[in-house]
Amino acid sequence: MRPALTVTAIILSSLPIMAFAQGKGIRLWNLTTATMTGFQLSPAGQNNWGPNHTLNDKDKELDHDERLRLTGVEPGRYDAKVSYAGSRQCIVRDLDIKVDAVVSVADKDLKECTK
Repeated sequence: MRPALTVTAIILSSLPIMAFAQGKGIRLWNLTTATMTGFQLSPAGQNNWGPNHTLNDKDKELDHDERLRLTGVEPGRYDAKVSYAGSRQCIVRDLDIKVDAVVSVADKDLKECTK
């Protein structure tokens, strides 16, 4: 086998291992009874809201019992602003986001809701 082909074969055979090593990432699981139209994070207590993560979903919303991979989010403690159709917004305080974990939000977690 030629050296270039050997190197290529080694690289291609290691791709599944590298993908596995990266893990599944941080995921949001919508356990609320409504479809989320917005999900923004802020470092806990700072009210410095980041981008709307639901825009990364194929239909730009997160249905009940749907999961979404959160990109660009580092592990830590966050507050979340959750938005719904009709301008309703709620806050979820002090979410503990961990590496490769699923972060779930249920109706009981929603606080400070506006209509």
